[in-house]
Amino acid sequence: MLIATKNIYIQNETFILTNQRAVFWEKEKALILSDLHIGKTAHFRKNGIALANHIMKSDLERLSALIEFFQPEKFVVVGDLLHAGDNSDVDEFCTWKSQYPDIQFYLIEGNHDRISEVLEKKLCFNHKAEWLEITGFIFIHDFNPSRSGFQITGHIHPGIVLNSAVKNIRLPCFAVSSNQLLLPAFSEFTGLDTKNLPKKSKFFVFTEAAIYEV
Repeated sequence: MLIATKNIYIQNETFILTNQRAVFWEKEKALILSDLHIGKTAHFRKNGIALANHIMKSDLERLSALIEFFQPEKFVVVGDLLHAGDNSDVDEFCTWKSQYPDIQFYLIEGNHDRISEVLEKKLCFNHKAEWLEITGFIFIHDFNPSRSGFQITGHIHPGIVLNSAVKNIRLPCFAVSSNQLLLPAFSEFTGLDTKNLPKKSKFFVFTEAAIYEV
């Protein structure tokens, strides 16, 4: 797996975008991502739709590679860590997470994060909240236009359509505006929203090999 990177600068801070659907905040040593939707494949299987478990395994392998690459001290999930409550995929995630006891685990709650007290203990968060502020940056699952400050968000699974003479190509992307960094969905088992992107933004699409500003 190749980790391609691109530095961007927001309010004099360095954020490193990656083609593996995550961003690293250099000063805070924080690996930031959104929309893992852990348990989605198990939820589909429970409802009679046969899906291989390699999707979940692939997401966790990419996470491990990013942790090895950046050596973060914080792990910030900007919503939708889970997809449908507790199931066997959550057990697998907890086993995976136990490898990294020294990384602080922050969850910003998303619309899919229905977390009981029992499940919260099982997941062993260091911090869980509807939103989080770190040195002037607001982490929140869905952009809130009534809130001041620069927001780091997820939720809509952003994508861009690139037109060519042969065919149209849909790629996931980051979107950066004057008051928002919108993250792509980390899980590859998600759709792309190419219509509800924030206006007046720069878009950074990525492939398995590189990141491009469009």
